[in-house]
Amino acid sequence: MTEAAQPVDGSEAEAGPSLLYLLKRAELVVRARLEELLKPAGVTALQYTALTVLERHDGVSAAQLARDSFVTAQSMADMVRALESRGLVRREPNPRNRREKVIRLADPGRRLLADYAEPARRLEERMVTELAPADVERFRNALKSAHRALS
Repeated sequence: MTEAAQPVDGSEAEAGPSLLYLLKRAELVVRARLEELLKPAGVTALQYTALTVLERHDGVSAAQLARDSFVTAQSMADMVRALESRGLVRREPNPRNRREKVIRLADPGRRLLADYAEPARRLEERMVTELAPADVERFRNALKSAHRALS
């Protein structure tokens, strides 16, 4: 998506880039900064996202983890193998369906998340440094509303 993706009737020409463009640009810079931050840990931003999902909802299927982590099922299968080989997650039989495995956060994964909680919080704080606290909450709510509207 480019900045040129604007209505041609002039209705938003003065407003600058589209919200879609601005959101994608913010996503890309956040991801790049997160990749830099996590490089010493040897995990990608996508792997870190999956670990944070497990921290909040441990013991989910790979399919659910993929949906909650914004990746395809195939990408998640590869990711789980990589995380499991490093001992950050483990697969266990689902107690409700023995043919299915659930993904659980292992202790080394919990330690990694604990080690990076403060640096990740500082990155988020840096992202909203020019916003007043009330505006940060409005921004958070606006992002949630946008997600609900498109889901």
